Amino acid sequence: MDNKNDKLSWSGKAALAGAAIGSAALTAALLYASRRKERLEPKKRAPPPADAPETD
Repeated sequence: MDNKNDKLSWSGKAALAGAAIGSAALTAALLYASRRKERLEPKKRAPPPADAPETD
């Protein structure tokens, strides 16, 4: 009976580890995609005002 309980506990631990690794991989993929998207899109700047004061 101990062998059966050991298998269940190992499979439960493996499932938990797999879920943790999977969620970490998904998070990393989303972060990578968002950073890449930011690089591909040109940054939009506001045009300088026509009557901007000169400063030193």
